[in-house]
Amino acid sequence: MSERTLHVIGELMNNSYARARNAFVARDASAYGRLARVQADLGAHYLTLNLDGTARIQVRMAEMLAFLPDAVAAVQEATSVPVSFDNPAIEYHKVALACYDRTRSGRPILNSIAASRDRLEEMVELVAHYDTNVVVMASERFIPGGTAQCLTAADVHAAAKSFVELLVTKAGRRLDQIIIDPGLAPVGADTYGLVNIGLDAMRLIRADPDLAGAHLIVGLSNFAWGTPRGAREQLECAYLTLGMEAGLDFALANPERAPGPLPADHPMVDKLRAALAQGRAIDGESQETAGYRQAEAIMALCAEAEPAE
Repeated sequence: MSERTLHVIGELMNNSYARARNAFVARDASAYGRLARVQADLGAHYLTLNLDGTARIQVRMAEMLAFLPDAVAAVQEATSVPVSFDNPAIEYHKVALACYDRTRSGRPILNSIAASRDRLEEMVELVAHYDTNVVVMASERFIPGGTAQCLTAADVHAAAKSFVELLVTKAGRRLDQIIIDPGLAPVGADTYGLVNIGLDAMRLIRADPDLAGAHLIVGLSNFAWGTPRGAREQLECAYLTLGMEAGLDFALANPERAPGPLPADHPMVDKLRAALAQGRAIDGESQETAGYRQAEAIMALCAEAEPAE
């Protein structure tokens, strides 16, 4: 594995987490400051701020926009670690970036632009106006009449390349200011080979001289979602080993779980590598057949890793 630094974007200020959810319900900006400080102390390189709704809480846009200035101020008061603003709506980013003080925390990240975004051109203009780093969702592509999910590594590579060209020409971004997300599926439910597609796409992107210097990111907690709790942390760290071999250098993750790659010869890495290899179709078989074989291998891996009660 090449010597890469993993840049962790701390994800605790997200309503998927109880502490952030409780803070939002109470409109307690100081609690966001405490969450920011916790993650900064654990070495997070960036801090995501996502006030959007989840399965556990409904949040209206007006509520987010009203609270954003207080939350941003509290986070920047607590730490100088830069903030990544995560939301599909341009209104969110307009408010967040307008109240963000880059003299205190440096260049922020706009997460994210994608083929399916409403008012995409305006979002690109916002990246240029506020001179932000930017996350690109390369798991989506344009098709005649709309957008679609990328279903091959070549599709992801092509989507990444087109968005990089857009951001370089229309937003004046350097390649090192662009962070490409190839997508990361929950491995326990991946019967379509999506995890392998993401890894293969990273290899294509890293091999492309036109994309040299761009970064690669995944939402790490997506990977082990739905697997037994006792296996999740090792699964995530094993994935980081494989991802960093393929060129990964950013991860949206929980800093409290000490995200980092395992040694390449760690047994969990070997088992995950072998399980994912089961997901590659051979001898003319369907991807569905290979996918279910991979799912069975992942289930067996998790059963071995889950501590006995």
